[in-house]
Parts: sequence; C-alpha cells; structure tokens
Amino acid sequence: MAKKNLVPQAREALNRFKMEAANEVGVNLKQGYNGDLTSKQAGSVGGQMVKKIIEQYENSVK
Repeated sequence: MAKKNLVPQAREALNRFKMEAANEVGVNLKQGYNGDLTSKQAGSVGGQMVKKIIEQYENSVK
C-alpha cells in the first residue's frame, strides 16, 4: 500500500512539530532516518506530540 499525502504541505509542518516535541523531551532527532532511537525515546516524542495536540484542542474549546 503506497503512502498518499492528502495534504502535501502538512509533511513539513509535522516534521517541525516532531522536532519541537523531541527537543522538549530531550531526544536528539536528526533529519531522515532515526531508527537508532530506543522505544522509550520514540514513545516520549510521540507522547509529547499527543499531549500538545490535546492541550491545543482543550484551549480552542474554552
């Protein structure tokens, strides 16, 4: 199954968001492949991203 971007411009924004979240939790990401991360590091980046998305949503409905 091929990846198909519905909004191609979103890729760069998501990459910036991911880098920002990684920086906040102290994980050093590099451009491109990051397969050398531990599961804990990858999970902390993803968790930080979800946390920020939830905070943004909660602030928008107030």
